[in-house]
Amino acid sequence: VPINTEMPKALLEIHGEPLIERQIRQLQEAGVSDIRVIVGFMKEQLEYLIDQYDVKLIVNSEYSTKNNLHSLALAAGKLENCYVVPCDIWSEDNPFSRNELYSWYMVGKEKNLDSSVRLNRKKELVRVREEEDGNRMIGISYLNAEDGRAIGQRLKALDRDKKYDGCFWEEALYSGDRMMVSARLAEAGAVQEINTYEQLREIDSGSNHLKTHAIEAIMEALQVRQDEICNIAVLKKGMTNRSFLFQAKGKKYIMRIPGEGTDQLINRQEEAAVFRAISGLGLCDDPVYINPENGYKITKFLEGIRVADPEDPEDLERCMKKLREFHEMKLTVGHSFDIFKQIEFYESLWGGKPSVYKDYPATKERVLSLRRFIDEQPKDWSLTHIDAVPDNFLFYTAPDGSEQLQLTDWEYAGMQDPHVDIAMFSIYSLYDKAQIDRLIDLYFEGRCDRLTRAKIYCYVAACGLLWSNWCEFKRNLGVEFGEYSLRQYRYAKDYYRYAIKEIEG
Repeated sequence: VPINTEMPKALLEIHGEPLIERQIRQLQEAGVSDIRVIVGFMKEQLEYLIDQYDVKLIVNSEYSTKNNLHSLALAAGKLENCYVVPCDIWSEDNPFSRNELYSWYMVGKEKNLDSSVRLNRKKELVRVREEEDGNRMIGISYLNAEDGRAIGQRLKALDRDKKYDGCFWEEALYSGDRMMVSARLAEAGAVQEINTYEQLREIDSGSNHLKTHAIEAIMEALQVRQDEICNIAVLKKGMTNRSFLFQAKGKKYIMRIPGEGTDQLINRQEEAAVFRAISGLGLCDDPVYINPENGYKITKFLEGIRVADPEDPEDLERCMKKLREFHEMKLTVGHSFDIFKQIEFYESLWGGKPSVYKDYPATKERVLSLRRFIDEQPKDWSLTHIDAVPDNFLFYTAPDGSEQLQLTDWEYAGMQDPHVDIAMFSIYSLYDKAQIDRLIDLYFEGRCDRLTRAKIYCYVAACGLLWSNWCEFKRNLGVEFGEYSLRQYRYAKDYYRYAIKEIEG
């Protein structure tokens, strides 16, 4: 990060040469002719390798939900007399040979806290104990015929067990707490793994890939040099965006980079207009930089931050109070968020594919029928957050030491009935009916009339279908949200019935 938001790691250039091309060339120099590249993320950018180097591609379609144990399991039948090579390794000298006498796994002589393996006194590779340093794991490995067959079978067995979905392929090398293969030691600096922007800069300060669009935006916005941008760290990947933390001139910032397909979902000019409307009102930390063309955004990092806990009564009370205060400002912008148009829009992004839900047409018809009741109800039309979910309520430590609260992620905000925000908070929290009723009572301080409650139930149904359609669009892009997507569709069905029952009294 931020490089790999624009290109796959394998194509990082060191001294003008892509990592994977150097690896392929070194393998071919050692007499290796059968080379297979397992691809997933941005696989299209690696297709040229077939023609240029006569390699074969193996496609991992589940790269976003499974780790590389699954990737290598796809090649489990090809591991006899085989090198296994991670794509992010740069070797100064060729690490491959025409002749190998035994199976091995490469580690560095230097110690590393992040490693899960160490070389013991018997020269065996064993699992590290908790809070114990290990040898730096490089990951290049050679498997002879016998070990390749055995480890291939083990990979397939582990791959069938969902608890290994997040595991690295090295799990298949262990028998108990000891690896089944020998250690191959590499001198410090001779073989380097490139995991971070700064590691790339250390190896090749002139690399063409150091100046990504994101880095250039930081340099321009903060008036800093490239080498002043440091301590880059990945933040938790959100449902819509990728973000990273960095430091410049002693201050910490967060940069947001829009995720896959976001350009089809969000109008960045409208988002910029929202930030102009809320600027200086204490609702959020005003952006240091926002680009209405590509959605890149830089904000100051808040210390002591935590998100709202949807199960904590005190957090809920504070969140609903903050939401009321925002709604009572009655802010305006020049665009609206039409839930029913968005339902249709997200469906249109499926590219003509039918819904994965068999009863989708009937469910959609019922939800759309609620619009007439919604339109008949009185409402204070004003700027509404739309994505007012617990994760977007940030508690942070103010300079005076007190805990303050603000809202973040205003991408979907627009003119709407503010009561939509209550529905959104509820369905993202996966609340049941009793919890939703409790949230409504908190917001209205126990004074919510029957028809307003019915209207919020209608919003729960409509927003459930909205985000279900959104999940189907993201699913087609290879992004899966598990239970969240199922529950959103369930809200559409269940809360249609609850709304009708409440309307009819």
